[in-house]
Amino acid sequence: MGIRARSFAERLPFEIHIVYRSANKGYAILRNLVNLARFRPALCYVFDMGFSGVLAAGMFRMISRCRVIVDTGDAIYELSRSAGRGRVGVFLTKHLERYALAISDRVVVRSHPHQEFLASRGIHADVFPDGVDLQQFQPRAEDGLRRQFGLDGCLVAGTLGSLIWNSRLDMCYGWELVEVIHRLRHLAIKGLVIGDGTGLARLKERCDVLGIADRIVFAGRIPYDDLPRYLNLMDICLSTQTNDAVGQVRTTGKLPLYLACGRFVLATAVGEAARVLPDEMLVTYNGIKDPDYPERLAARVQALLEHPDRIQQSSESVALARAHFDYNTLAARLRETIEQVLVT
Repeated sequence: MGIRARSFAERLPFEIHIVYRSANKGYAILRNLVNLARFRPALCYVFDMGFSGVLAAGMFRMISRCRVIVDTGDAIYELSRSAGRGRVGVFLTKHLERYALAISDRVVVRSHPHQEFLASRGIHADVFPDGVDLQQFQPRAEDGLRRQFGLDGCLVAGTLGSLIWNSRLDMCYGWELVEVIHRLRHLAIKGLVIGDGTGLARLKERCDVLGIADRIVFAGRIPYDDLPRYLNLMDICLSTQTNDAVGQVRTTGKLPLYLACGRFVLATAVGEAARVLPDEMLVTYNGIKDPDYPERLAARVQALLEHPDRIQQSSESVALARAHFDYNTLAARLRETIEQVLVT
C-alpha cells in the first residue's frame, strides 16, 4: 500500500502527505488523528479498510469538512471468514467494512467484479486496479542470476506472494507450483518462489516429502526495487485466486508486475484476470481449494514446454500492462475522481 500511495502521490498535482500506520492500533488511530488535525486536509484517502485509517478518517470527518475516499482491494468480511478468524474478529470486520463504506464520499476498488459486487448492494465505486511503473518493471535478460540459482537450461515457472499459511484450507501461495513441479519432474522445468511467511516452511516440507527440494528455488523476501530482476527469471508466472467472493474481487498486485516484465502468465479464470488476460493465459479453477487444479495447470505447463514459442510474447504482455495497469494512466483518472469529490 505504501508503494501504491507513493506511486499516485508523485503523479498528482496536489499537496500530499502520506502517513503510515504503526503496529499498535490504538496508537495508530491517535497518531492519524493528530496528523489530520495538523495538516487539515481537504480530503483523506485511506488505503485499505484497516481500523486505524478508517476510524481516524471517520472521526475527523465528524469535526471537519474533510472528504473521505476509501481504497480497498478486498471484500474484507468475506476474507476474514475465509481465513478462519474467530467469531469476534469476523464480527468486528463486518462492522468495520460497513462503517468504511458509510463514511466514504467515494469508494475506490481494484477490480470490476468488486465494483459489480458493491453495485449489487447499492454502493457506487470507481475502479483503479493495482498498478505498475513501466519504467521500473521491464523485460530484461538476467543470465547471471539464472546461473546463480542453477536455472540454466530449464523452463522456470514461478510465483510471488506473501506465504501466509491458511490452516483451514491447508494451503498458501505457491502450493500449486509445488504440485506442478512434482507432476512434471521428469521434464526440464524448475520452480521459483518469491516471498516469505508462515507457509514457507510448509512448502519446503512438502518439497522434501515429494523429493523435489532440488527443483524449486525459494528466494525469500526480495526488496521491491529488486523484484524486476527476479521476475525476469520466470518464463511462466502463476497467478492463482480462489473462485469465491474473496478471489473474484481481487486484481492482485502481482499480475501487473508479471505483465510489465513481459512474462507469460497462467492465471485462474477468476475476477479481473479473466477480464484482462487472453484465453491462452487462463485456467479453470473451481471453488475455494480445487484439488484438481494442479493437474489442469500441469497439463497447460507441459503443453508450453512442448511448444516454447508460445510463451515468447513479451510485447503482448507489456501492452496489456500498459493498457490496464500503467500508474501514469491510473493517476490521471484518479485526479478526476478526487476533483469530483472535492467539488461535491
